[in-house]
Amino acid sequence: MKATGIVRRIDDLGRVVIPKEIRRTMRIREGDPLEIYTNTNGEVIFKKYSPIGEMSGFAGQYADVLHKMCAAPAIICDRDHVIAAAGIPKKEVLERRITPVLEEAMESRRCIGEEAASAHIKPIEGTDRQAMVCCPVISGGDVTGSVLLLSQTPDSNPNDLQCKLTQAAAAFLSRQLED
Repeated sequence: MKATGIVRRIDDLGRVVIPKEIRRTMRIREGDPLEIYTNTNGEVIFKKYSPIGEMSGFAGQYADVLHKMCAAPAIICDRDHVIAAAGIPKKEVLERRITPVLEEAMESRRCIGEEAASAHIKPIEGTDRQAMVCCPVISGGDVTGSVLLLSQTPDSNPNDLQCKLTQAAAAFLSRQLED
């Protein structure tokens, strides 16, 4: 754990303000759920809660099936990180942050890649891999993540089957989160 040197007081309603710098660095947005942990040393720890992250094992299996059916690398992300991958070395992408471009694509709430001109965004920080298809996972009216197929070559475009399977995967994960 890293000390920030910032001290905040709890108000009369039991609230504490998380400083803007920390919210920006940790990508904590208004309305984001936070998990609260305590330990025996009296520490209170806030951690961003990721509903889709709770399903990482299941998401990994789904990414594997999607990869095999589409013959392209598949990744599943929450709103901040890659949580599952198939068809590429996991060390290369797991737990890596997503790019602001992918965040914007998810917030648009539409699948990217159906029209070739909109595809080929770089979804993961620190890698040059590009996405052919990106479909948001929406649960309870909120974007909770995305399902992506990565391109094998810079000029590869998705076919209709790859787009439909990625949409189906995102819809299926959305449904699993709501149950």
